[in-house]
Amino acid sequence: MSENPLHSIADWRDRPGPSGIPSICTAHPLVIEAAMRCIAPTPLPLLIEATCNQVNQDGGYTGMTPADFRRFVEDIAGRMDFPLERLILGGDHLGPNPWKHLPAEEAMAKAETMIRAYAGAGFSKLHLDCSMGCAGEPAALDDAETAVRAARLAAAAEAARPAGGVAPVYIIGTEVPIPGGAMEEIEALEVTGPDAAQATFSVHRDAFHAAGLAGAFDRVVGLVVQPGVEFGNHNVIDYDPGAAAGLSATLGGMPGVVFEAHSTDYQTRDALASLVRDGFAILKVGPGLTFVLREALYGLDAIAEELFPGQRPQTLRAVMEAVMLDAPGSWDRYYHGADAERALQRHFSYSDRIRYYWPDPRAERAVKELFALLGERALPETLVGQYLGASYADVRAGRLAPQARELALAAVERLMRDYVFACCPYSIPAFR
Repeated sequence: MSENPLHSIADWRDRPGPSGIPSICTAHPLVIEAAMRCIAPTPLPLLIEATCNQVNQDGGYTGMTPADFRRFVEDIAGRMDFPLERLILGGDHLGPNPWKHLPAEEAMAKAETMIRAYAGAGFSKLHLDCSMGCAGEPAALDDAETAVRAARLAAAAEAARPAGGVAPVYIIGTEVPIPGGAMEEIEALEVTGPDAAQATFSVHRDAFHAAGLAGAFDRVVGLVVQPGVEFGNHNVIDYDPGAAAGLSATLGGMPGVVFEAHSTDYQTRDALASLVRDGFAILKVGPGLTFVLREALYGLDAIAEELFPGQRPQTLRAVMEAVMLDAPGSWDRYYHGADAERALQRHFSYSDRIRYYWPDPRAERAVKELFALLGERALPETLVGQYLGASYADVRAGRLAPQARELALAAVERLMRDYVFACCPYSIPAFR
């Protein structure tokens, strides 16, 4: 059985090479392609994760099962010549959340089926999240019941993993918003207390041992905590190392474990580096990547209208507005205010709930039409400066071809480089 590279992540900071790893939480093919391009020249593995709502035995909102998602990612890797042995697949918030409207036993049975599907498909990083109450229960469960249910799911995963395959590592804890992110503007955050972090670790250890899963608990490598980073629809809470100093110090009492930081989207490069330095070695990012991709696509949309006015039935932005209005379920209860304010949030919110609509056939067709219209022609650098300003310097310097698809991928790669710097700052001289 080959070693899971994440099993030793707590020791990375004491060795040459990476001291942390980005976790790419997306099912968007362009984002995945850009992530592969960015990670390929580094010593980092590429960790790509799917959430319980995104990918599950019922298809999730992507329509993919875990086995489907694996084939989807590996197909992109094949086109990109990205080595499969450098690819790690993870499952995020695996638990009863998609079925929490059901009684607990029924929801947990579905969660067991889901995690068996993830483990059986070879996903080797599994975040166990049973913190949410089901029908008739409190909204949030106490640590003891959460841990018992997490151990139950770990048992299901252990039984389902392929013989001879890589043993999965586990992530426990959940001091973050529900999958999908915060639902409103955030004014302040409470950093997880040191005692709370230690208690979460201890109660899970006891539950695993009581369930006969001591070996599986030895592969618990991460604890999800709140380091004081988050984003809402309108604002971002930046990392404050001083506020998290007490929390970071608790890692000394949890050997073999690092912290996993969720919602690191929109943090600065320096903040990301500070997070890794302080023990938050797994940096989750998802909406931030599709946010910068949407910025690039809308910039290209505007350039297309400058160069070829009226040659499409609708602009990409108009198509996306129609798609979201026709199916408001993924944004309506998250965005508030007058109609004009909600319209602004549909397209430009940090929460980036537009990401749920890119797989819609009309959206996919509109993106293809945009790329086909612009083709591989060199776009005027003045228009790149006007509508894709972040790429202007690279285009002027000849480092980036001013072609539509390259400009879209570059937007994602540029953000990915912040994570590479944070996790492995001296690996890519060209990125300095």
